[in-house]
Amino acid sequence: MIVEERIYTLKPDCIEKFLHLYESEGLEVQPRHLPRLLGYFVTEIGTLHQVVHLWGYQDFGERERCRKTLRADPGWQAYVPKVRPLFEKQENRIMLPTPWSPIR
Repeated sequence: MIVEERIYTLKPDCIEKFLHLYESEGLEVQPRHLPRLLGYFVTEIGTLHQVVHLWGYQDFGERERCRKTLRADPGWQAYVPKVRPLFEKQENRIMLPTPWSPIR
């Protein structure tokens, strides 16, 4: 398994709007294409105005196939232009679990 960590740093005062849009529009679309949401978080201490989400995939091939179908979904295509202006920065990393990780 691989874990994708996505971090969105939002413009100040935009986190509530982002979360509302995601809950009302994005959350309906993403699970149809991305198989395993491991967690969705907001930062409380440290760098503020961040949303962090973790997605699990069997391998890079599954991730690529899933992300491709997500990008092609008309609902996702309608959602993204609404949230993209709220971002200051977007980070993404792929993590591999250690042999003793409970997520494998």
